[in-house]
Amino acid sequence: MSVFLLNVLLAIAWSALTGDFSPLNLGFGFVLAYGVLWLLTRKSSSRSYFLQIPRVIEFVFFFAWDVFKANVRMAITILSPQMRLRPAVVMVPLDMKNEIGIILLSNLITLTPGTLSLDISSDRKALFIHTLWVEDEEKFRAEIKSGYERRVKEIIEA
Repeated sequence: MSVFLLNVLLAIAWSALTGDFSPLNLGFGFVLAYGVLWLLTRKSSSRSYFLQIPRVIEFVFFFAWDVFKANVRMAITILSPQMRLRPAVVMVPLDMKNEIGIILLSNLITLTPGTLSLDISSDRKALFIHTLWVEDEEKFRAEIKSGYERRVKEIIEA
């Protein structure tokens, strides 16, 4: 049984024992079970799970902040008298080899306002992204690679 599934089952058991299935109590149960499992499996081979959960939580906050910033920028652009758009299609070289990671990366980019994943090259070494604001293509590539691709790669390929 995977450690994540055991963590979820222990969180549900916690909620059943307390008689409260609210999201807050389930979350507390998940954190409590995470701590207990960490203490019990310190010497086993399932240590990678305990590194993955903080990475996933950090990525969720990173993505939420990036979506917030993109929404504010989109609102300012739409509400301004002069739309200062600088649209472009940018090719971003990919270091990821995992197909699921590449698909997740392209979907996350599409979910961010102002950007759209257009295509993945046939050799899966490049992602083509349409964006509404490009001041510098190299800076845009670096933001995608150091922000999204690095984090998705850490989560998927670890």
